[in-house]
Amino acid sequence: MASARLRRLHGLFAAYKPPGLKWKHLRDTMELQLLKVRGPAFTSLKVGVGHRLDAQASGVLVFGVGQGRRLLTDMYNAHLTKDYTVRGLLGKATDDFCEDGRLVEKTTYDHVTREKLDRILAVMQGSHQKALVMYSNLDLKTQEAYEMAVRGLIRPTNKSPMLIIGIRCLHFAPPEFLLEVQCMHETQKQLRKLVHEIGLELKTTAVCTQVRRTRDGIFTLDDALLRTQWDLHSILDAIQAAAPRVAAELEKA
Repeated sequence: MASARLRRLHGLFAAYKPPGLKWKHLRDTMELQLLKVRGPAFTSLKVGVGHRLDAQASGVLVFGVGQGRRLLTDMYNAHLTKDYTVRGLLGKATDDFCEDGRLVEKTTYDHVTREKLDRILAVMQGSHQKALVMYSNLDLKTQEAYEMAVRGLIRPTNKSPMLIIGIRCLHFAPPEFLLEVQCMHETQKQLRKLVHEIGLELKTTAVCTQVRRTRDGIFTLDDALLRTQWDLHSILDAIQAAAPRVAAELEKA
């Protein structure tokens, strides 16, 4: 029984990281849950973490258990995109781009409209898409490359700066606004800086009040185990449910 359970424990699953919690704490919690299983084979079970989230950010965090940790590397090398919702607040600039950072400047924002914001986001998305083509080393004049672009399958050949695949405004109620960002090779600090840069483009200032990852590759918020589900049974079920989708995604890469 224990050996069958051990075999099923190798793979990937996702959990929801609340804001204010360090990813290391969450990983240690998962390892402790798995150590509750009796048997010498379980004592060496390690839990790895995929694309990390800093302490202030929240959302989908992917884990690899046992041999599943190799799959984390495969997923990383596949350059899969991630989705975030990013909240901004107009009229303030801070030293770390966060709402609770040291205030550097206060500005007016009465002139900012939804149309102006949408226009700036469209320009940003266009420049990043050009960069994506450059880092993919593809000749877009070929039919194969054109079809890949249409299907959203263009990927950089190796590590690149943060690339925004798509960005749009979900909600605009000044001074607050909410963005949806699809990207790769990002850090949460870069996403906060993006809000700052959008503020400057709008001829005002802006700080980031929230960064939340809603998808990492194939894993969405629906897949992410909540704090009440951080137990062996839920982890086992999540690994089993994700396995065929992980395999299918890596086959495409």
